[in-house]
Amino acid sequence: MADRNYLLNQATAEQKLQRMALEIAEQLSEDEAPLVLIGIRQSGMVIAGKIGNMLKPYINAPIQVLSVTLDKHKPLNITLNEEVDLNGKNVILIDDVTNTGSTLMYALKPLLAFFPKRIQTLVLVERMHKHFPVKADYVGLSVATTLQDHIQVVVENNEVLGAYL
Repeated sequence: MADRNYLLNQATAEQKLQRMALEIAEQLSEDEAPLVLIGIRQSGMVIAGKIGNMLKPYINAPIQVLSVTLDKHKPLNITLNEEVDLNGKNVILIDDVTNTGSTLMYALKPLLAFFPKRIQTLVLVERMHKHFPVKADYVGLSVATTLQDHIQVVVENNEVLGAYL
């Protein structure tokens, strides 16, 4: 592990998550519509759960945490972990790292069957190689990388331990 180039350690990742939760709380403080946090894959789901817990003291509306599953290389089957009515709800789609925007874009597919009040996106680490018209509304850390670089978010026991290049 010593040879990894860490961009975030556990403490700074926690600070980034707390800041994003406060940004969400500020934006939704007067909104009574239920909030649905949808985490993508394993890391996005852990981040969604942590954000949900951080929001509880600040948001009076019900908060629900779901996950969405997709194969990011061949996103043919995109499924939510449970059937839920998203009409009129605030939805935040959450991933660990965004690069081209394709995963976030494809993860939106099941949401298109509904009419949510709003759909926003949150990522812990944002890279600058957009190929799709998806912009993260809440960003923990923006990093300029080369196309060959890979950023890995380390998640263990429902905790974000950090992110490295």
